[in-house]
Amino acid sequence: MHRSGGTYGTVGYFALRSVDVPPHKPEGTVDTVLGVVEKSFGGVNSTVFRQVNKARDWWKLPTPIALLNLRALRDDLREYNLYDTRTPGERTPSEDLPPYRTYDGADQDPYDPEMGKVGTRFGRNAPIDATAPEPLPERMEPNPRLVASKLMHRDVFKPATTLNVLAACWIQFQNHGWFGHGENSPSEYIDIELDDNDEWPEGTPMRVRATSPDRSRADTEGDPPTYVNTVTHWWDGSQIYGSTEARNRELRTGASGKLIVEDGMLPNESDKKLDGVDRTGFADNYWIGLSLLHTLFVKEHNAICDHLASVHPTWDDEKLFLTARLVNAALMAKIHTVEWTPGILNTPVLDRAMNANWYGVLPRWTREKFGHLGTEMIGGIVGSAQDHGTAPYAITEEFISVYRLHPLIPDDYEIRDHTDDSLIDTVDFDPIQGKGTRPTIRRYGWSNLLYSFGVANPGAITLKNHPKALTDHVRLNGDRVDLATIDIVRDRERGVPRYNDFREKLRKSRITRFEDLTDDPELAEAIREVYNDDIDRVDLQVGMLAETPPPGFGFSDTAFRIFILMASRRLKSDRFYTDDYTPEVYTPEGIRWIETNNMTDVLLRHHPELAPALDGVANAFAPWNRIAE
Repeated sequence: MHRSGGTYGTVGYFALRSVDVPPHKPEGTVDTVLGVVEKSFGGVNSTVFRQVNKARDWWKLPTPIALLNLRALRDDLREYNLYDTRTPGERTPSEDLPPYRTYDGADQDPYDPEMGKVGTRFGRNAPIDATAPEPLPERMEPNPRLVASKLMHRDVFKPATTLNVLAACWIQFQNHGWFGHGENSPSEYIDIELDDNDEWPEGTPMRVRATSPDRSRADTEGDPPTYVNTVTHWWDGSQIYGSTEARNRELRTGASGKLIVEDGMLPNESDKKLDGVDRTGFADNYWIGLSLLHTLFVKEHNAICDHLASVHPTWDDEKLFLTARLVNAALMAKIHTVEWTPGILNTPVLDRAMNANWYGVLPRWTREKFGHLGTEMIGGIVGSAQDHGTAPYAITEEFISVYRLHPLIPDDYEIRDHTDDSLIDTVDFDPIQGKGTRPTIRRYGWSNLLYSFGVANPGAITLKNHPKALTDHVRLNGDRVDLATIDIVRDRERGVPRYNDFREKLRKSRITRFEDLTDDPELAEAIREVYNDDIDRVDLQVGMLAETPPPGFGFSDTAFRIFILMASRRLKSDRFYTDDYTPEVYTPEGIRWIETNNMTDVLLRHHPELAPALDGVANAFAPWNRIAE
């Protein structure tokens, strides 16, 4: 394993290649000159804000200066927080890359066709030598179950009042397209001893299946453990399309490029153990919140197919499917970038920053009229030159950690009639997940469920707010789990640094007092007691959930540091959002579909009856209008 040095085409990772990297644009063009100027500006900008941030938090600065500060933070993270876990070696170049996404994520980069493919390793945002799990028994101190029960289990539901429950569903929907560690080990367990007063139904010890090891890794490497992604690393919609051709073919009609929809629903899983779960690309931990979005975007795929076929009547099934997938995945990426993210990080600075990620600093009409202009900063990441930064692209273990957003899930759900807001039923989480997913949808209907989720609030991402149903949850495989405990165990098992070490790796100051961790003195004392007065033992999850977020933010600034790095990287490393985000690849009709549609458009295309609830709502992930009879 190694950390690649330099930027795209320089020493380190790319030095392993036997061919030169061609420039994105011919030398001497305006874009090349602008790129040199922007890179020089970035270096000066970073130097300035390293000094500014010693005295002032970025969110306390005026908006234009705060935007420059975020640019500096992102540039530093790109330079110092990307680490490759793969074994150095020769990569076999591929001369011809297909103008479509492959089923397994291969062939994204001409010099490293395996990059981001299903079955490749997760990367890291911390130095490799800092990712070794602590030795036992220190690793289990303090007891993860004690941490969970005292600090994470929900005492009373704390709502996030600026969001709706679809925002909670959305991030799980997206996570399933980004990463999966696969089935846990069938024979190796992490045992957690419980005290005599613990009410865990199965008694002591609590047994947590270990993460399945990386079978491709030689034991002689001597580096910390690595793990492989069982889905593609790319932002390619694999949660609905699958990460293998075999799975994908099971989901398609075989005609007109379309995916299977039967009586308005996805097909049922054929495995009897999964009866009641949709057959889709990735259905782990399935519930109605996922089914709503999986089904919605399968229907959107089919609508894109119809539109493309009307313009290109001679295209066959495969051409229609591959092109519609490109368009649908890009639309999901855009919705996440310019709608979901400014919804959960609700400040003018982030709204501007995330729109700039997609569109750049120029007005949107310039992209519509002229396409991408200038550099990443001027014209946006989307349509700029592909660049992996200082390491080959991969989802990272630290990124997975900061997206453990389980407090978003409510305990109770009011099912309401979308026509008059009348209460139909109140249910808890258990009957609407797993095998209860499809029966619930048939019972209440799409319109009522979407409306009910649209007007209800998710949980706030904070301590003592992990959903009750997930602190004693029986999975479809029969495992009984406390997800709050598992959130602590997984970070320790996979060598994700504890909170203070994590902050230090991101060049944030270490916390020296529990009172500096949270504004709540009672909570600070509770954390102190659990961690036996040792601030450096505080787990990453606890620190991030305790930390007071910047104004308007739904999660901590520490988590945000990984976010601003990886949110941009998922676009910048993907050739279908950079070099190949063109009318030639997507078709003019496909580009127009992406650029002119948003989440509200998708909802109303397939559920026009929801128009009154969405009328005047600026962001589909904010609370919708309550409908009066």
